[in-house]
Amino acid sequence: MPPLHSPVAVSSTYSVCAALLAVTLWSMAPLLAELANATAPLQLTALTLLAGALATLPLSRRVSMPTCSLGWQLIVWLGIPLLIVGAVSSYFIGMRLAPAAEAALITYTWPVLFVLLSQWSRWGRLQWASVAGALIAFSGAAILLLPQALSGGVGGSASGYGLALLAACCWALYSWLGQAAPISLTPLLPRLLLIACALTCIASVWLEGDVALPRGEALVAGIALGLGPYGIAMVAWDKALRFGHASLVGSLAYGVPILAALLLVLAGMSVFDWRLPTAALLVVVGCLKAGS
Repeated sequence: MPPLHSPVAVSSTYSVCAALLAVTLWSMAPLLAELANATAPLQLTALTLLAGALATLPLSRRVSMPTCSLGWQLIVWLGIPLLIVGAVSSYFIGMRLAPAAEAALITYTWPVLFVLLSQWSRWGRLQWASVAGALIAFSGAAILLLPQALSGGVGGSASGYGLALLAACCWALYSWLGQAAPISLTPLLPRLLLIACALTCIASVWLEGDVALPRGEALVAGIALGLGPYGIAMVAWDKALRFGHASLVGSLAYGVPILAALLLVLAGMSVFDWRLPTAALLVVVGCLKAGS
């Protein structure tokens, strides 16, 4: 999930279609992750990142970094891959420990966190609209979690919700670094994903001890995750931001939690009740309010 900003502001049908493609692919991530549930989470992360690197090869080009300080070079080549590993693996593990729709919804609060982080780093303070948007968005998560907490039924799900929030924080920090970095990260994305994949493979062998590829549905779902949400969607989103109006294109991303929850319900992987659409709507409204 790349940063929500762009220096180009030329609206076109092309950019809107590209943005809608990215949003649709991102919305499929929770469903695909559930289909690959039989695969160890770090192994699934490595497979996803490898497929994503191959899918984003059209973006790759050599970028000169002579003006970058040693600190920024370390951030780009080590910090960014670690954030990608943290975002993707926390997301997958969180969905194993907590209900998939709820965990995904918490992860999709990342645009609010990105806005808050950007404002604080730029002006040293937060705007009231952004704080209000964050409160609205997180009230949506509270609607999902509060009844279970009051009844003492959260149990192991609490760790899943925490990891989903960690994934949101990783995506927000990734987006902020993409905005603050002295060079564009987009042409480096295939290499960054490959580095992240290598780090995940090491962690998988160390912690999970299984080096065999997944099979059947899990293998197809893992490859689809990399090609779609973490591959083609990245390319489409980059094109949408470059050739369209940033505020219009960015607002389309806030439909991801609603569409993702709907797909999980239609696939029979999540139980529909009034709290899920209400929470999704609050997250979307909060993101829009924070970005206004």
